[in-house]
Amino acid sequence: MSVVSQVILQADDELRYPSTGELKSIDAFLETGEQRIRIAQTLAENEKKVVDQASKQLWRKHPEYIAPGGNAYGERQRSLCIRDYGWYLRLITYGVLAGDKEPIEKIGLVGVREMYNALDVPVPGMADAITCLKEASLELLSAEDASEAAPYFDYIIQAMS
Repeated sequence: MSVVSQVILQADDELRYPSTGELKSIDAFLETGEQRIRIAQTLAENEKKVVDQASKQLWRKHPEYIAPGGNAYGERQRSLCIRDYGWYLRLITYGVLAGDKEPIEKIGLVGVREMYNALDVPVPGMADAITCLKEASLELLSAEDASEAAPYFDYIIQAMS
């Protein structure tokens, strides 16, 4: 949920107008809007490049995943992994746009460990995959934009660690 939504809902719950401090937090959120849009747009426009680079990096780090018997062995399994990487990258853009980690939590992390465990997918490997996505993504961003985007990747990595 965005800062704007949070402020409105809290003020409404308490039957009051937003405080000066809350209005300042909305102002700060709006001031970073261009940056958040720029980051999301860069990641969206480069999804294929980022996912390809990240998956190659992951396969080099964990060749056992694509070896016979590995979770990403075979064309079908590998394409499912790559699909998930793109999904997580999109999820990160939602967080960046909202300026909040809540969309990541609500849309993408609730039950994720249980799901991957049930599918016999190594959860630490997914954390490594998100780390590879982070590295490939941050290379495309300016230092300032990378420092704004990095915590959203870290949030998912932490949840999977």
